[in-house]
Amino acid sequence: MKKLLTIVLISFIAVAVKAQSFDREKLDTYFETLASNNKLMGSITMANDGKIIYQKAFGYANIDQQIPLSSDSRFRVGSITKMFTAALIFKAIEEGKIQLDQTIDGFFPELKNSEKISISQLMNHRSGIHSFTSDPDYLSWNTTPKSRKSLYTIIIEGGSDFEPGTKADYSNSNYVLLTWILEDVYKEDYADLLSKNITGPLGLENTYLGKKTSTADNEAFSYKFTDKWVKEADTDMSIPLGAGAIVSTTEDLTKFIEGLFAGKIISQSSLNLMQEMKDNFGRGLFKIPFYDKLSYGHTGGIDEFKSMLSYFPEEKFSFAMSVNGGTFDPNQAAIAALSAYFGKDYGIPVFKNITLTTEELERYLGIYSSPSFPLKITISKENNTLVGQATGQPSFVLEAEGNHTFSFSRAGLTLEFNLETEEMTLKQGGGIFVLQKE
Repeated sequence: MKKLLTIVLISFIAVAVKAQSFDREKLDTYFETLASNNKLMGSITMANDGKIIYQKAFGYANIDQQIPLSSDSRFRVGSITKMFTAALIFKAIEEGKIQLDQTIDGFFPELKNSEKISISQLMNHRSGIHSFTSDPDYLSWNTTPKSRKSLYTIIIEGGSDFEPGTKADYSNSNYVLLTWILEDVYKEDYADLLSKNITGPLGLENTYLGKKTSTADNEAFSYKFTDKWVKEADTDMSIPLGAGAIVSTTEDLTKFIEGLFAGKIISQSSLNLMQEMKDNFGRGLFKIPFYDKLSYGHTGGIDEFKSMLSYFPEEKFSFAMSVNGGTFDPNQAAIAALSAYFGKDYGIPVFKNITLTTEELERYLGIYSSPSFPLKITISKENNTLVGQATGQPSFVLEAEGNHTFSFSRAGLTLEFNLETEEMTLKQGGGIFVLQKE
């Protein structure tokens, strides 16, 4: 018994020492380098066993007013909201309001296959219900308020992409429907349910269902960078609801996920069901590995906000990062932060900052296509920056790398232009495609 106690004590000390000894100054430099080069803006919090061990805010919450981000800045966290919604659903199940295997035809009889789709299948994206955010015209109406009736009509008209239960495919429509199920069985608004069951009990004073972004409420705007930061229009929060409408700070997010795994919101058996994976989908959670470590959590994206939240149960370590603009891949920034904590090597990025004239950029403009590639890529320019856009997709800013090569690091995309043959070679994820200028 004494030997076991010694082993446990040594293990505890090792974790505590690691939590205190990583190079915070280097990590500060990493994020300051991203911000000073206009590559990324945001906030990060890391906590061990409920205690904050690192916080950093970098960039601006409001560029026009030169309001810097702080650790108290509030961000739209996008699909991390689904973790909150999943917890509320399991709370309703524990209270006998609904059942996990209950079909949804009693709530949504007009919806195709509703008599075959269970609440569980909404939660782990096995319903087949088409995601309205994938519609080509979504970005033409996402800033306009929608009533429940009008949004429900859009979901109905979207139909089904596959037979329920046969596979998994991510759909925001699933979690909008789960929002309405919660409101129907409790006869309360989602915002009130969130406050009563999660944010109130856990003391999350900076977490709530968002509305129009307000600097007065310490909320950050999101931005897209061309040759300068440009404010992105707000998605109206009447649309994402329990699929993506929560606003929070990175510190509150770590408190939430710690509370979730500590059994402060739902029971351990319910948490186990959230963690249960099928075709790599849990119920409001994903497995997120880091080398030999394993965490559970979710990512989120809305407007130009990108967020990630994860919890490593074995280490009792929580990680939250929210960014409100950038051309740098936030996943790489997250890997750097986790590498710092877990003692892995990482480097401070070096940026070339190549500037091209309008005349030089015009040589690349045009529409590029290939029979072997499903989308056309339109290359245009905004001021002195090259911009790409695939058919039906949002535009993305390209960074000059030299030698007629441009990149979009956030998506791991590289475009190489041959001005003589008027060809563009697209490289992404191991795939290489040659597109011809039309």
